[in-house]
Amino acid sequence: MTPQFITHHSYELAYAFIPMPGRPTILFLPGYFSDMSGAKAVFLKEQAARHQYGFLSLDYSGHGQSSGEFLQGTISSWLGDILAVIDAVKAQDLIVVGSSMGGWLMLLLAIQRPHLIRKLVGIAAAPDFTEELIWEKLSPAKKQVLQEQKHLITQSEYDAAGTPLSYVLIEDGRKNLLLKDSIHCNLPVRLLHGTADHDVPYETSLRIMNLLTSCDVQVRLIKDGDHRLSQPAQLTMLWQEVQS
Repeated sequence: MTPQFITHHSYELAYAFIPMPGRPTILFLPGYFSDMSGAKAVFLKEQAARHQYGFLSLDYSGHGQSSGEFLQGTISSWLGDILAVIDAVKAQDLIVVGSSMGGWLMLLLAIQRPHLIRKLVGIAAAPDFTEELIWEKLSPAKKQVLQEQKHLITQSEYDAAGTPLSYVLIEDGRKNLLLKDSIHCNLPVRLLHGTADHDVPYETSLRIMNLLTSCDVQVRLIKDGDHRLSQPAQLTMLWQEVQS
């Protein structure tokens, strides 16, 4: 999708915005080391056009077509990117769809700007992944390398070159942890998660449900679904949750 750009801090943020006056806008938040050109973003953009919803997505700094250094990015700064784009286009009445790390950012956004949001839809939502799924699983040797050199490359089944990881991301993640206490959000929330997700255990979505203060929360487990949930039948399930 052809991006537009705004200047935010010292970098250019790429985003796509297709307004639909008088209708809700679907805001898609990609995952870590992902961008708005992925299968789920493209699918949601197409469905939004077909069913007359607005559509908004972005590449966080250091991702996709945005400038900035990936290894300088953090949960806090990427949340700031989202807020900057929302403010720039004056988006509201949002159905926020967050994939993996985007699910963490989705929840943080809902805490800060609940008045702009109609509903949350998480896809393998991964709050606290920097601590629980990365830091706690690193060997002592790799923790030492990360602390001393400030970054390292982790193995990834999605990229043969591996995925960069910075220590500043770990440190900042600790300021944004959500799974230790109640998550104060009273919006409707729908969470999809595959039972064969090897990156983020499906139990994470159950924990989110139990911690949310909202009474309108549903978890949909997809048998044998992987982390991406990008198969046609899975995308159909996603659209059902967006529209419901």
